[in-house]
Amino acid sequence: MSAKTRLKAARDAINKKDYASARDNAEKVLDYEGDNYNANVFLGLALLELGEHEKSEQAYQRAIDNNPTQALGWQGLARFYERTENWDKLAITLQRLLALSLDATKCAETLQKLIQLRRTRGTTSELVEALSLLLPESKFYGLLSTLPAPDPSNPTATTTLETQEAIHNSLPVLEEIVSILENDEAQFLKKEVEKRRTRLGAAGPEQLRKDVGIEIWSRSRLPALYNEIINHPNTSDELRHSTENKLLQHKQRYLFALPKTAAAKQKLSDEVENMVNGAIILKLPDELAWMLFLDRKDIESVDGYDYSLLRLFMSIFPEHPLTAILKGYFIYYAIPLDVDEDEEDPGPNDDPDVGLDMVFDAQARLFDSLVATRLLADVYLREGDYANAIKQAETGIELTRRTENNHGKSLNLMHLGFKVILATSLVHLFPPKHHTRALSLIDGILVVSPDNISALMGKAYIMEEAEQWEQAAELFSRVDGLLPEDVNDGLRAREEHAWCRSKLGDLDFAVHALKQVLGVIDTFEHPGSESARCLWRLGSCYWDIGSERRDESYKHWITALKRDSMHAPAFTSLGKYYEEHISPSDPVRASKCFQKAFELDSREVYAARRLAFGFAEEREWDLVEVVARRTIEGEGGLDAGLDVASKTSATLFTPMNAWAWKAVGAVELARRHYVPAIQAFQVALRAEPDDQLSWLRLGEASIDIFQEVLAERPSEIGVCVMLATTYLDLGRSEVSAGFMARAESSFLVRYVSGFRSVVWKGLQMQCIICRQTHILDDRLFGGPRTGPEYFPLLYDRLSAVKIVPDLTITPLPGIELLRVAILAYDHRLSVNSAEPQAIASAWFDLGISVATEKAGINFLCSALRECPGIQEYWIALGDAYFMSQPKSAQHAFIRALEIDSKSAVTWANLGLLYLYHNDLELANEALFRAQTLVATANGHDHDARALLEHAVGLSSSVPFADLEFSYRAFATHKESRSPSSHISLLPCLTLLSRYLTLNPTSVPGLHLSSLVHEAIGHLDTAQTLLSSVLSILEATYEETESAEVERQFVIAQANMGRIKLGAGDYEGAADCFETVSGLLTEASDEEARVLRAEAHFAFGMSKFRQSGEFGEVLGTFEEAMAVAGDDATLRGHVCVLQAKVMWAHGSDEFKDGAKNILLGCNNALAAMGILTEDENLIDAALSEILALPREQRAQMDPAKRIGPANASHVVSSACDRCEPSDSEARMEEGDVQSVLSIISGSSSATIEVESVEAGLRAIARAKVDEQTALREAQRAIMFAPWDSTRWLALAFVRNSGSH
Repeated sequence: MSAKTRLKAARDAINKKDYASARDNAEKVLDYEGDNYNANVFLGLALLELGEHEKSEQAYQRAIDNNPTQALGWQGLARFYERTENWDKLAITLQRLLALSLDATKCAETLQKLIQLRRTRGTTSELVEALSLLLPESKFYGLLSTLPAPDPSNPTATTTLETQEAIHNSLPVLEEIVSILENDEAQFLKKEVEKRRTRLGAAGPEQLRKDVGIEIWSRSRLPALYNEIINHPNTSDELRHSTENKLLQHKQRYLFALPKTAAAKQKLSDEVENMVNGAIILKLPDELAWMLFLDRKDIESVDGYDYSLLRLFMSIFPEHPLTAILKGYFIYYAIPLDVDEDEEDPGPNDDPDVGLDMVFDAQARLFDSLVATRLLADVYLREGDYANAIKQAETGIELTRRTENNHGKSLNLMHLGFKVILATSLVHLFPPKHHTRALSLIDGILVVSPDNISALMGKAYIMEEAEQWEQAAELFSRVDGLLPEDVNDGLRAREEHAWCRSKLGDLDFAVHALKQVLGVIDTFEHPGSESARCLWRLGSCYWDIGSERRDESYKHWITALKRDSMHAPAFTSLGKYYEEHISPSDPVRASKCFQKAFELDSREVYAARRLAFGFAEEREWDLVEVVARRTIEGEGGLDAGLDVASKTSATLFTPMNAWAWKAVGAVELARRHYVPAIQAFQVALRAEPDDQLSWLRLGEASIDIFQEVLAERPSEIGVCVMLATTYLDLGRSEVSAGFMARAESSFLVRYVSGFRSVVWKGLQMQCIICRQTHILDDRLFGGPRTGPEYFPLLYDRLSAVKIVPDLTITPLPGIELLRVAILAYDHRLSVNSAEPQAIASAWFDLGISVATEKAGINFLCSALRECPGIQEYWIALGDAYFMSQPKSAQHAFIRALEIDSKSAVTWANLGLLYLYHNDLELANEALFRAQTLVATANGHDHDARALLEHAVGLSSSVPFADLEFSYRAFATHKESRSPSSHISLLPCLTLLSRYLTLNPTSVPGLHLSSLVHEAIGHLDTAQTLLSSVLSILEATYEETESAEVERQFVIAQANMGRIKLGAGDYEGAADCFETVSGLLTEASDEEARVLRAEAHFAFGMSKFRQSGEFGEVLGTFEEAMAVAGDDATLRGHVCVLQAKVMWAHGSDEFKDGAKNILLGCNNALAAMGILTEDENLIDAALSEILALPREQRAQMDPAKRIGPANASHVVSSACDRCEPSDSEARMEEGDVQSVLSIISGSSSATIEVESVEAGLRAIARAKVDEQTALREAQRAIMFAPWDSTRWLALAFVRNSGSH
């Protein structure tokens, strides 16, 4: 049987559904012709029906491979995939069939199957793709368009009805595709944003939506489809308008999402603008188009909007929130709502308050509308609600920036308009608190718009508030020139210009100008407050003219109140009138006027303060508080009128009425409301940082609030530590100020346990300060001190130091306090954290507490190992090495300077190191760098004394300055031979007392104080002080056995002997001097030789005074002379003292012996001659004295009482030639003009020198200018009232005047 026959048999079998026979016949054909197309098709069909699916698909596939352009194989394969529900391959097969279709009907049927498959089994994007094959751009559209038009009356007449309808009217297909794409894009945007939000570092939701939107909208088919719908002939007007709205919305979203720098931004912006303008021209009810049109409008003021377009908007969208705001705005500003409306005939709803309510009611629904924000800002500014105007302006500026970014368009005028509103509001909101910010805005506005009236007026108001009247007047005059006929800003500028001129003193011009302004204001229908303000200013000008015009002021102020009874400044001025001008004054009426003024306007500060002081005098504290709080409200409170956090605003705005804040703080403190009290005092101190009373009350409030918290929560660690720190700082400040009793109560507070290193740090500081001030008792430890176990030694790092304190001693001495502090340092180190800074701090504290020990240096090195970059640690190490290892100390100080080369402390320490080790050149350089002076080394004694005078005059104590000043004063007294020089020591008594209060065991302080008391004549006090010195030195020597301490003890014993000798305790004096001689037996240095000579001679004098027998003591005088040896000065002292003793004996023999001893001592010899009336002796001594150089003579006889006047005159004339600048010498000679010339050219460094010069000027001018001389004499007495020579100068001046 041939292949053709078998193929026919196979086809017949298929028709008969004998699929087995069909299979067999087809296979036999394929045995001979393996590539037979029909055989493979028949085999595939037969196998499909027999259920052999895999072989069936293979058969179909072989047929297609043999002839891919034949549709039969593809049709069979499509049937196979449909039967086996393999939808994806079915879709592909159908698409191949479409490509092979040459018949319109077959193509339409296949396309319908594909669309139906996509509807039921495909995705939305696949459905869109299938539906798109029906559109004109499809490659099948030409074939399909040959189909006849559909017959709606016979829908079953054809199998391609759906395709026919779509081909002849593609609008439904377009709408379906658009609907699917819109939904797909919305879902993708939502899901993608949610997914990306979970990523690390994701942007905000708004930015994510923009980023995802750009990805979607940049490749979206919707704009093209929208345009097809719009341009479709079957599109209705309603559909066209809605589609245009969708297209605009799509472009708007894409435009807003694009960054400002995107290349497509400008093109898209132009497209949007064209669409918007088209909608507006056609007056379409497209809300988006209208809102975009209004927001894109670049205008400076609301007048820039076209009112006709705004009216059109209101008519098209009567229910829109913006319509409500626009209507309210039109009503508020009396703008006709209808073009045909008569402006002179307002309707029933044309009340401005009604318009205002409409605006405010609708604002919440348009918080992000630029035009609504612009209208609101304008309304708030006109209403004087500056705080809300500021908020709206700031919102508007932000919205303008956003609009510029969204639209890719600059809105410079809109920016300018909002800035003008913001600046104007800042100018007038509680001036001058916001003027700094306002001025910066105004300057920027004037750069862009130099003639901007609002900016010029605002700047002028700022200058006016700052009392810069000249600048303010110029600005107001400029506005007046720009608006000469304007009755609003122009007239107000003219008035303000006149007011500024009045403040500049041009009162006549101001009065004339204000009268002209008042004449214009009086022509207004409702002059009201403006007329009152002008009248008040006229009255103020008359008040400033003087008392002769103040009655006119009264008349103008009364008239002002008649024009406007709510004008507060007029009441304030009337109060001043009743209080200051009328006679007698009327305080009752004045008070009523002040009350009325303050009631009307809390910004009337003068009236408020007068009321507050009046209520305070009457002790009406509640009323004082009311006035203060209202005054604070009047100046803007904490936030200055802006709704910001009080903490932030408190740092922004300085109060203008500190007295009100102080009053509120005092009231709150009295009521135990500590938080508001603290806040009030802090605000007051911002305005007056030097107010000591406010600082004191702030401290009281802070401590009280800590105590209040601790009463409720006694274990609150933070409060405990802060309270302890506060007490510690308070005590230190009280010590510095000299309030020792207060400091004691501040220091003696208890710490609670369990707070680790914080408490140990506080306790150690407490002990150190108490050691310095010696104000410590059992209260520090909470009860009786039980012994060494109170502070156990926990670690062996202090084992080498005797450190365990004996707490049983009462009162606790300073050394025990120091030991307690060191143990506290040690405990702090043991409980510290692992942080290097904390460990280093603990090592440092421990090191400086034992800095004299080797362990202390090791501790400081440990601190530096932890933190080598801290300057204080290197300085402390240098101090520790100071005496023993100068090179190491130098290295430490230099390392400190490497950290901070400008530290005066480090340079001073380095300079003192060089000075101590006798390197004066380096010391001078280092100390000069430290800006200090070395008085002794460099001879700057006058400068040093001036600095010390300043230091001891400070309100807070500087202990070392007190000691140094007293030492220098005592040294000056010792060198002076003036009989009244001890008077200059009187200030030292107070200074040394203050020093010893803080340092009661200071050997130098006690010793110096005893010497000062001895010099003044307080011998009992001097003995008491020296007894303390001897006790301290003896105890110290027993512990250290230091040779230096021993020598100090010897000197103190010698001084004690001398004081006892002067006090008449001869036996005690002898014991002291005997002790001195015994301790200096082996000493051979110069100081020891002087002490031994003094001891021998004074011992002899003591014995002489005690027994009266000179023979017993003669040996001691000889021993003193032997000790003096070849030292002429020392021998001279011994000779003079011995001669005095011999003369005191009274016998002629001893007197002659005294004369013989004094032959080498001129001064003493002259004195002896005067006593014995021996003229020869006097002449001889005087001749020798006059032969000496003047400098030596002046040193020997500073009082210049050396003999007859002619001798003095001769000597003075010689001195003039030797030292022409010596004013005292010229005064002796009577050369008054020379004296005045010398004094006028001198430069005084101390009060003492100035006092002397003032006395000399008084004497020199006594006969020339009596009044000037009298003033100079009184000035000299003021400098040194204890000096009798100053009083003698005053007597001389007055005596000269009477003659």
